[in-house]
Amino acid sequence: MESFIWFAGFIALLMALAYRRLPLVISTLTVAAFLLLYSIDAATSVFWSFLFWILFLGIAVPLNVRDIRRTWLTKPILDLYLQMLPEMSSTEREALEAGTVWWDGDLFTGDPDWKKLLKTPVPKLSSEEQSFLDNEVETLCGMLDEWHITHELGDLPPDVWTYLKEKGFFAMIIPKKYGGLEFSALAHSEVLVKIASRSTTCASIVAVPNSLGPAQLLLKYGTRAQQDHYLPRLASGKEIPCFALTGPWAGSDAGAIPDTGVVCKGKHDGKEVIGLRLNFNKRYITLAPVATVVGLAFKMYDPDHLLGEQEDHGITCALVPRDTPGMEIGRRHLPLNVPFQIGPIQGKDVFVPLDAIIGGAEMAGKGWRMLIENLSEGRSISLPSNTTGGAQLCVYAAGAYCRIRKQFSLPIGKFEGVQEALARMGGYLYTMNASRVMTAGAVDLGEVPSVPSAIVKYHVTEMARVVANDAMDVHGGKGICLGPRNYLGRGYQAVPIAITVEGANILTRSMIIFGQGAIRCHPWVLKEMRAGALENTEERLRQFDEAVWGHIGFAVSNAVRAFLLAATHARYTSVPADGMTRRYFQHINRYSAAFALLADAAMLTMGGTLKKKEKISARLGDMLSYMYLVSCILKRFEDQGRPQEDLPLVEWACRHFIYRLQEQLHGLLRNFPNRWMAMLLRGLVFPTGRTYSAPSDELGSAVAELLISPTATRERLTDRIYRGSPDEPIGAMEEALLLAMQVEPIERKIRDAQKAGRLADSALVDTLSEAVAAGIISDKEKTLLQRLQILTLTIINVDDFAPDELGTQNAKPPNRKSLRK
Repeated sequence: MESFIWFAGFIALLMALAYRRLPLVISTLTVAAFLLLYSIDAATSVFWSFLFWILFLGIAVPLNVRDIRRTWLTKPILDLYLQMLPEMSSTEREALEAGTVWWDGDLFTGDPDWKKLLKTPVPKLSSEEQSFLDNEVETLCGMLDEWHITHELGDLPPDVWTYLKEKGFFAMIIPKKYGGLEFSALAHSEVLVKIASRSTTCASIVAVPNSLGPAQLLLKYGTRAQQDHYLPRLASGKEIPCFALTGPWAGSDAGAIPDTGVVCKGKHDGKEVIGLRLNFNKRYITLAPVATVVGLAFKMYDPDHLLGEQEDHGITCALVPRDTPGMEIGRRHLPLNVPFQIGPIQGKDVFVPLDAIIGGAEMAGKGWRMLIENLSEGRSISLPSNTTGGAQLCVYAAGAYCRIRKQFSLPIGKFEGVQEALARMGGYLYTMNASRVMTAGAVDLGEVPSVPSAIVKYHVTEMARVVANDAMDVHGGKGICLGPRNYLGRGYQAVPIAITVEGANILTRSMIIFGQGAIRCHPWVLKEMRAGALENTEERLRQFDEAVWGHIGFAVSNAVRAFLLAATHARYTSVPADGMTRRYFQHINRYSAAFALLADAAMLTMGGTLKKKEKISARLGDMLSYMYLVSCILKRFEDQGRPQEDLPLVEWACRHFIYRLQEQLHGLLRNFPNRWMAMLLRGLVFPTGRTYSAPSDELGSAVAELLISPTATRERLTDRIYRGSPDEPIGAMEEALLLAMQVEPIERKIRDAQKAGRLADSALVDTLSEAVAAGIISDKEKTLLQRLQILTLTIINVDDFAPDELGTQNAKPPNRKSLRK
């Protein structure tokens, strides 16, 4: 029995050392001290004591004596590693090197530092930015009529284009010294959210110059001459930019673009200069039809060695004025009847001087790195913001609609089927707001969040798809009939656009999030790869030795942490929160360790073939994403002062994503190629089986109730939407919602009278006068009910058209005026 106690104590000691991640020397000395105590114990067998010391020294000496470890352990591992290391293209390598590691890196450690996250400054708007939202953006939204834009004009009205240019909507990221607004990433995001709640078309047009347009590239990489020439003109609207990357033969695989720029001599401004002869074919280029300057990505070649010995320079970015001979531009695509300006660009033998390269000739071949870093920031803001604005409109409208729209004498928001959809909409929107704001805040802190940007782009746009579907479902016929009164239809049509652009979602999920995150965010993998690529064999062995043994210790620690946190459900981990949210912090601690363990196991057992195991990579990416999203939810709840009325939303969202995380973990183990490894991993991460449950029906009903009532939670959730005129459906909703709750006791009196036979059992609209005459309701109550009926018709009515108007671009309803009187 005493031997068993010693053995159990030894195992517990090893697990404690691994859990705490103590340095190798300290761990070795601690084990030595334990063996010394074991050896001097009176009941200890000398034989067993001697055997244990031999085993200990046989392991400890090679691990702790550097020269022995490198020669006999590290070098064979390095040789095997170099054989397993997958081939990597230059574009892949540049993508991995681009950007910075932020909170995503913490989630890869298995032990996230929550205090660091919660100490991150709360993203806030300046007074100037808030004023712009309250005034210029509000005015712009009032000028927008999406039916007029999409169905009648096929473009923004001329006065809107003028207003956008004059008020700096295309210059939010340009510094003031160049005439721009110099807004924060958060302000940029909030502006797009509000515009998108009014017009998908306008939001798309405003987003591009502040995201994918050349301004960001010029600010980071441009020469002083390029900045001084272009940035003031872009800020004033004299120049309209676009950026051309995608073409018929290179979509998601943008690094495979066939477009070329060959170094040659040619005429420019009457002089012979060294420049580039460009040939290209691009499509899907937003703002191309109206652009005056084109940012262009191409592969640069110097076959005549005019610049030096190097022939293939790689992907390069240049600025080409619209009127450059040889360029064709102006035709348009029509993406799902959302007529933002987007179209193809072609060029044949277009000659530009070398100083057209962004950053000058010394930036030749560095275009891919420039684009990846630019996309990491822009992708964090544009599409997440635009789709969040649409989702805010959906939730705001659906909440009110489900309260005023009645069937079977009951608001449809009281039906459990509708509540299920409303809960999902609310939980998703809370998450969309949280992840959008936290990631924009990271950009404002100077981060270039390549992995978080992929996470929010993919998941926020996918959540927007679900929210749009649910909103359409609960609106029924109101949602599917297009016309001036339809506030959902065009946004619903536009959802696949957000899913497709700035990195197709299928590719982003299955290849980019984990594929980039596993190397970029892992504390040791990139160091191992860099060490393995060194030419100096001595230095390569030295750096690899440090990285690989750090990695091994990291993996062992995560195996222990994953098992202990799963066995205890992480109840005893220290987190900087209490109350209802404490457990969610702890659950992420548990799953962070499990994720880090599984990521290492996948890379170890599959090696380079993991690149082709897209379903495995997608599940690992989902796990990382869900941890990031829950972190955003918890951070937002803390940043907003922990409003207790928001707890149902916070709990629903956290439970939903942690449950999905658990199920993706289970799916990964079920499909893990190495079945013996899968069995071992399952024992470590699910020692008690799958235990986490999805949000309960009761919790979903509580969330739905927050959305169909005029609550502070509802206001916070939809705080950026444009409310508009009270003569329009959206503008009428708040009054209608308040009035619907106010008249519920009055309606109940009428229904009770009908059940008692005192009133005819007919529609409410037909019984009001009779109810007043019978003394059941007062004249004042009748007025309130009539007012609600008018507001309800303003909201629920749909447009109709004459037969000969259907199918024409300029079909108009017979009466576009509000039904309000």
